[in-house]
This record gives sequence, structure tokens and C-alpha cells, in this order.
Amino acid sequence: RYFRWWYKKTRIEKKSAFIDLLCAVPLQQIYGCPLGGIGGGTITRGWRGEFCRWQLNPGIYHYEAVIADQFTVCLRCKGQTVYQQVLSVERPNTLQGWNWGYCGHYAFYHALYPRAWMVYELPGQNVVLTCRQVSPVIPHDYKDSSLPVGVFIWEVENGRDEDVEVSIMFSLQNGTGTKKDRGGGHWNEPFAFKKEGERVAGVLLHHCTQVNPFTLAISAREKADTRVTHLTAFNPTGAGREVWQDLLQDGRLDSPAGKSSPTEKGEVTAAAVCASCKVPARGHKTLELALAWDMPQVHFGSKEKLHLRRYTRFFGSGGDAAPALSHYALTHYEEWEKKIETWQKPILENSQLPSWYKSALFNELYFMTDGGTIWVELPLDCSAEDLQGPAGAGLTHLLPVLREYGRFAYLEGQEYRMYNTYDVHFYASFALVMLWPKLQISLQYDIAVTVVNEDVQPRQYLMCGQTAQVKLKNVVPHDIGDPDDEPWQRVNAYLMHDTADWKDLNLKFVLQVYRDYHLTHDHLYLRDMWPVCQAVMESELKFDTDNDGLIENGGFADQTYDAWVVNGASAYCGGLWLAAVCMMCKMAKVLGDAEIQQKYMDILSKGKEAFERMLWNGKYYNYDSSGSDTSRSIMSDQCAGQWFLRACGLDQEEFEV
Repeated sequence: RYFRWWYKKTRIEKKSAFIDLLCAVPLQQIYGCPLGGIGGGTITRGWRGEFCRWQLNPGIYHYEAVIADQFTVCLRCKGQTVYQQVLSVERPNTLQGWNWGYCGHYAFYHALYPRAWMVYELPGQNVVLTCRQVSPVIPHDYKDSSLPVGVFIWEVENGRDEDVEVSIMFSLQNGTGTKKDRGGGHWNEPFAFKKEGERVAGVLLHHCTQVNPFTLAISAREKADTRVTHLTAFNPTGAGREVWQDLLQDGRLDSPAGKSSPTEKGEVTAAAVCASCKVPARGHKTLELALAWDMPQVHFGSKEKLHLRRYTRFFGSGGDAAPALSHYALTHYEEWEKKIETWQKPILENSQLPSWYKSALFNELYFMTDGGTIWVELPLDCSAEDLQGPAGAGLTHLLPVLREYGRFAYLEGQEYRMYNTYDVHFYASFALVMLWPKLQISLQYDIAVTVVNEDVQPRQYLMCGQTAQVKLKNVVPHDIGDPDDEPWQRVNAYLMHDTADWKDLNLKFVLQVYRDYHLTHDHLYLRDMWPVCQAVMESELKFDTDNDGLIENGGFADQTYDAWVVNGASAYCGGLWLAAVCMMCKMAKVLGDAEIQQKYMDILSKGKEAFERMLWNGKYYNYDSSGSDTSRSIMSDQCAGQWFLRACGLDQEEFEV
């Protein structure tokens, strides 16, 4: 069944599979800290400095190290160039007129997301370069955190007894290394942008595709002691000698005026910007460069609706924002870094926390931006009725929340291409609610709308072969769609199982609602979500087939561990159920709903007793109560419900499960 579906999707419809079991992306342990804020697309650099993973079209990844995208250093003493080197260990078969093959022994990489450091001890030169890479990923910031930019601050330490003129050249291909780079019609032009006495100069690379056209911008900040020059266009597939000689001659680029001609079909173009300064003997100077990309209007794969990215609220949607974005990044990155340090410092300086934990806590956050993430504005003409669908009228604050904070979505994984996969968002959502709580609230409203509506279209599920409707009413969806289709409009891209029978999705909604309220104290949100929580819990009650207060699994893989069969009472789903029942009691108490509180207190009392009786074996809780070969397995995630309760301060006294 899967193969037939895969063949139709990839060979006949010419689309990519949402999970491609036949053409998996080969593992390459090359990736480092990605560039860019939340929801505007990302460009990932490897830990050896290469620009190697691209996600400008929302949710769609391209894995290609583009060899022309490089930093090159030129050192000059007493009017002579003494050293010129591409800061890359590669030895490519293009641009062979450049000096490649930097010795990796003299370079070091560190990352603490959203920043990274590359240190180059230039061999034999007594000069050290440190490139600090910064992206605007700032907790509780809903403007700068949306910007599609990255800044490179080059600290130059001159250990010599004489002055050195240092130039850093940043070269970039027009495109992302796909065949579209050769599609023709792409062109470059120099730009300068001055505001409030600060001037930034560079090159715009206009990538003129039919769908989702964009502009890349490479730039540098001009200062009294920093000169910025550029090369508007060169051929990145040739030897590149003209570029190399231009820099070698005087440590600067020629800075031709005017735009380049549009490329012919089959042609590729690239550009370069160069920042130069004189560093005194035993002295220190800084050069500041930036990369920005402007793809303000996006279509998903279906091309049905046009969406505006979040940053267009602040920089416009005309496709001409790259100069202003570049200027803003180069004049605000110091402020971003102060905020990043204020956020990270208390954790980094906490001696009670192990170093591996500190590293993981920050560095795994890269997925907030590089998870195929999209953050879009609500259309201005969108009404509450448009959003709510036929059954969502009770969500009174849906429209104000989405109008103010937009819509947010991220993938289950770069190879599991489904947005806001809810069974796993349950775990990842702590990062969102603690750092950008309004995005979590927005996401929950989107899920709530989907819960109360249905999609009656029939389809076949690949694991069981059965046909059922795409989405039942009063059931939490598995995901809100595939970026290669039309997310939010068509949900449940997941075709493997019919998740209407999964036991964990409804419970995870209830657990997140109370957890969000506990952390944000948003009473309006709690009131809006309360009827939805009641609806999904009523749907869930049908799984308590023997009326003992505890739900039963159905003898198939009916929860997030979707290759594991579970039968009868289970530690994982049973624990989530009891935690959700407990939170229903608590929410009812907060909202003064005594009748519902009593109903769920009675269920909780029965359910706790059944859970202990059926699953506790004297040492731990059994995997399930089926008596099968795997029944007495220890499931590492069996206390997930208890974990959520503890995170909400509900693990003691009357609410203890």
C-alpha cells in the first residue's frame, strides 16, 4: 500500500512524500548553527563554515553546500598583499583561481544557539580572526525574532609589530544551489542604505522564480575606519581569477556601478562584498557583515493561498525590504546579543546544572527556526467566521490572538514533513510556552478550531488498509497539514494510521491547556479552551470500555509510539489519562464549574485505583495489562502524565495522581 501511494505521489503527481521511506536523506554530520529568526526561512552553516542547508520555501529543505558562498581574508602590509586565503578546507573543481584548502588544524568552531564562533589562527601570520555569527532569536520578542537575517562580526587581533590592512570578502551565489539557479532571469545590483547616520552597503541578488521569488542581500557596515566595496556579478562556475586578482591587487573590490544583466537560461551568477580596515600593531578591530533574505509572500505547495510572513508587518511585503533588513540587523545586533546573554547567563552560571544539559538546552532550540518553521500574518480581510468554521463560534479570542501574533507552525522533523504534529509538540511545546508564550497560545487556538470542526472526505490509511474520514469532530488532529499542500486548510497529512482512534492526542490537548494557563495566567484563554477540553474528554471517555475510570488501548499502535502495539490498560496512555482527568478537576475548580469538577473527581478516584491494581507489579508499572510477552516491559516514558502534572505544581495533595 505504501509503495503504491509513494509511486503515485512522487512519480505521477511529481510531489515529494510527507514521509519518504524509500529515498531518505543520507546522514551527514556536518551541520552547525542555522541563520535567521523564526518563521522567515533559514540558511544553515556547517561547523566548517559552509552554507549547506536551505529552507527558504516554507517547510521544504534543500541539502547542498554552495561552494561560491565563502568568506575570504586578505592581509596587506606596507602596501603589499602578504596573505590571501578562502576560509574553507574544501578544494573544489570550480573557482580554481582562488586559494583553497585552509588547514583545519588552525580553525575552531563553537556554538551556543543562536550564536556561533569560528576562530581562524592564520598560519604564519600572527593574526587571529574570530567570526561571531548572530541570529535574532530572542525570548518574548515578537518583532526582531521574526527577521530573516544573520550577522557576522569579525574580530581581528593583530599580534604583529606592524600595522596590517585586513579585508574580509563575503561571496554569495544567486540562489540556493538548486537547478533553479540556472533558470535564467536572475540579476544583481549594488545598494547603499543610510538611516540615522549609519550607512550600510552591499549587493542585492534578485532570484526571480515564478513561485516564491526572493532577494538575497550581502552587506557590510561602513564606519570611519571601515571601507566597503563590492563586485556586482561574477560567474561562480568558472575559475574566478578576475575576482581573486581584484582583491589581491589592493585588498578591495572594484565596485562597479549599475545592475548586472539578467542571467541567460543555464547561467549562474554570484556577487561579493568586501569590508576593509587597518588594524594597528598589537591592536584589535571589528568588521561587521550581514546576510539577509526577503521572501515576503509565500505559497505552500498547493499554490492556493498567498501568505505574508510575520516580518512583513514591520518591513513591508513588496519584496524590496532587503536593504532595510540589512541595515536593521547591522545596527541592532549588539542589542540582540545583550538580550541573548541576559537570557542565557543565569543558566550557564548555574553550577547545579551539568554542562551537557546547558549545551542541549540551548543548542537543541535550533529547531524553533530550522524546523521548516513558518510564521505568517492573518490576512487583513479575514473574519472570525472564516477562521472558526461552522462550529468554532465559542472561541471569542481566536481572532484577536491570531491577528496580533499571527499563525505559527513547525515540522515534526525535516524528514517527517507535517506541521505542528501534536503528539510530539506535546514535548517540544515547553520551549515555545516558556520563551514565546503567545505563539503557543496562537497554535492552541488553531488546534482548537480544528478540534470542533470535521473533514468528512474519505481516505485509505496505509498501515491498516481501512478507509475512514480525514478528521472527526471533537477529536484533536494529528497535524495541521503538509507544507507541500495547504496547511491549516487541509489537516492530518499523516496517512499511516487513523489517528481518530489514538488515545493520547485528546489528552495532550487538555494537559497543554492547563499547563499554558499555569505559566501565562491567561484567564481568557482558559475560558475559551474549557468547552473544547470538555468536548475532547467526552470523546475520550468512549475508550473506557469497562467503566473503571481508566481508558483502554485498542490492540494496535494507537498512540505516538506508532510502531508499538498496546492492549488494555497501559502505563503511558493510562498515566496521560489520569493526569488529564486531574487537570479537568483543577480547571473546573478555577472556573467555578462544580458539576464538572465532581464528575471528574469521581472518575479520578476510580481510575487511580484501577491503574494501581492493573499495572503496578511491586517494582514498576507494566507496559500494558494484556499479559503478552512485552506486557512487563518498562516503558521509559510511562510517567509522562506525572511529569506534566509536576510541571504545573499538581503532583501533591488533592491533585496527586
